[in-house]
Amino acid sequence: METLKPVYLPMGRTTFHMESATDYYNRSCKVIKELAPGAEMPQELLTDLDMLNNYLDEIKNKDIDIAVVQSTTFVDATFTIEIVRKLSCPVLVWCVREPVIDGSRLRLNSLTGGFAAGNTLSTFGRTFDFVFGNPEEEQVQKKLSAYFKAASVVKGLKNLTLGVVGNVPPGFFFGEELSMNLLNVIGAKLERLDLNSLIQEAKELKTGEYEEALAELKEKIFGIEEIEEEQVDKNARFRTVLKKHVEEKGIKAIASRCWPTVFQEYNAAICATLSLFTEEGIVSSCEADIGGAISMYIQKQITGEPPYFGDPVSLDEEKNSIIYWHCGAGACSLARTDTGARAGRHPNRKLGLSLEFGLKDGRVTVCRFGKGPNGYRLFIMAGEALDEPQKFLGTSVEVRPDGNAAEIVNSAINEGWEPHFSVVYGDITEELKAVAKLLNIEVVEY
Repeated sequence: METLKPVYLPMGRTTFHMESATDYYNRSCKVIKELAPGAEMPQELLTDLDMLNNYLDEIKNKDIDIAVVQSTTFVDATFTIEIVRKLSCPVLVWCVREPVIDGSRLRLNSLTGGFAAGNTLSTFGRTFDFVFGNPEEEQVQKKLSAYFKAASVVKGLKNLTLGVVGNVPPGFFFGEELSMNLLNVIGAKLERLDLNSLIQEAKELKTGEYEEALAELKEKIFGIEEIEEEQVDKNARFRTVLKKHVEEKGIKAIASRCWPTVFQEYNAAICATLSLFTEEGIVSSCEADIGGAISMYIQKQITGEPPYFGDPVSLDEEKNSIIYWHCGAGACSLARTDTGARAGRHPNRKLGLSLEFGLKDGRVTVCRFGKGPNGYRLFIMAGEALDEPQKFLGTSVEVRPDGNAAEIVNSAINEGWEPHFSVVYGDITEELKAVAKLLNIEVVEY
């Protein structure tokens, strides 16, 4: 995850109850330091425009990624206008509760200040969101943490080089993206790699040049000795060649074509190669699905864990579950502990090397960075990965969503979602919503 530089801007007017405001300032500083140790913050409340402007000038060269703007007391729109003028980053508006409600003086009037800030930011067309509550409250800390993580992910997307290996297979046009579209919306750059050239490079490697990759395959995948040695060898060759290009070009995510080219031109399946890349942090989608790779990248950056790329292949209304499956490129660490990740052959072409396992159980979040009628959008669904055995040849996970599975499938198809999704362990719905907010794309939460 990218190193984040937030700034905390606590604003107030001395005509309000400064003892309460200062107390909130101190408590807020403590929480922000815990959540974002590199955050910038002033030494005291910013109680007039000169103080605010002087502080904004101090931090102008510090590459601020997100501003937490707290109306510690009520302040009018002139404060927010100065922030808009001098900072180009997204804003999280934070209002605190009245310290006392007893029929006496209104001490802070923070919430009204939040309305003033929101109105100003909206008028200027700036990206912002809102959180209400005191520093120690769970929902406040969860929102702050989610936004800090999301801002870091968005920063990473702007620096992302995504390697596209070959073209999408016939009829899989949903996985293709135009470079300029991605640059415009999220900042990611596409690096196109010719699949046939990679295959030729792999064929030409000498025996000693891919021994490291071969040893890695044998170490991490159970039962690999049952697969034809030639096809294991070809995976090691292809991984070695692709890894060289990944490192040379600074690629952080991969969308790779597989069928039919690899089967026809290389007489092997490269599922295991993509599996190991995902395991080590270079998330890799199948069928050259660029949006799928971006979905995986976002989830990996938030959780630090390898995500799973799969098709929704089965709906069970009685169990309220959806099975996500793919040919066999899941990261090895996602396998059930009682089976582990076993070597296999592609279920359709009967060529190695692929993976065979059912995924482990646990809390999961399913997402898809996709395209709708109004541009890019983000699918979000939380649920439970069930303690179920492998459902089909390849890799699979059965997910019971928090909502109604049949209704979700019906809605997703009617709304035109792509047939590839990314599943990651952990509930990261708030972080994903924050990512979408910061990217200014639609959120569809199920």
